[in-house]
Amino acid sequence: MILLEFKGILQALVTILEWLSIIIIIYGVMIQFVGFIKAELTCKKRSLATQKVLMLKNFLGIYILFSLEVLICADIIESILDPSLNHILSLSAIVIIRTVISYFLNKEIESEDKT
Repeated sequence: MILLEFKGILQALVTILEWLSIIIIIYGVMIQFVGFIKAELTCKKRSLATQKVLMLKNFLGIYILFSLEVLICADIIESILDPSLNHILSLSAIVIIRTVISYFLNKEIESEDKT
């Protein structure tokens, strides 16, 4: 009986983490959109506006990575609750996506720092 209640609590936590992940992405997109509009309206030089938009794009990548990390946490809990092949494959796919995005985002940030 207690085990079923604990499992229900953990399942609710998984749902909360999945929604939190969505909220993080939406928040990041909203910040980038507002920054994009500000850059387009306030920058006199196109090169400065482009530089600001590139910086905003990198910030959005950080929000996406954070969101994926939250999803990984949710999937780990879900895989523990129900260690099916489907959950393990889902967790593997999210980890691979996060790793690829992180790699390319870091490369982009490094190349931006050199310029």
